[in-house]
Amino acid sequence: MADFSLLHRAALAGAKSGSFGPTQADGGITLEALPEGHVLQVLASPDAGDLAASIASVSDGSVYAVRAVGPGQWFVVGDAGLSASEFAKTQAALSGRASIADQTHGRIRIGISGAGGEAVLAKGTAVDMHPDQFPVGRSTMTLIGHITAMITRTAADRFEILVLRGFAESLWDELIEMGLEFGVDARTAP
Repeated sequence: MADFSLLHRAALAGAKSGSFGPTQADGGITLEALPEGHVLQVLASPDAGDLAASIASVSDGSVYAVRAVGPGQWFVVGDAGLSASEFAKTQAALSGRASIADQTHGRIRIGISGAGGEAVLAKGTAVDMHPDQFPVGRSTMTLIGHITAMITRTAADRFEILVLRGFAESLWDELIEMGLEFGVDARTAP
């Protein structure tokens, strides 16, 4: 076997960047490629019982790092990557009660913020984005256009979108198109 190193390319490295319309301070929105830290999918065993505290303990502790996908299923996200030993420690913490699938290289996060973010997302999904129906901390799996994604409201005017890596650029372009009316400032990760 030949020695080689893997070359990591950020999923949105080629995304369009620059300003589109007014800045966020002027009522626009901002799209942001978030750090490709880690994304873990946790699948509970049928007899696992309440795992809320255990799953929270394997997260990095950031607000809304644990996101319910469905009964017995969660995504745990964070900005920092996990080493093999950190991942093994996470698996051991849930051993026998849940399985963990590392989705880090398969999914990425896009941030959308600003007063128009809600309306931009409402153009592409059937989810009622009003804060009374979709409060801070709520997550849902949905379609944005034709792309399956998880939307999480992380603040009153901020959302994170978790999407399969292969659809990231397409979704990015669709969000820019949907946001032109509101003025989009599209940025790639530093």
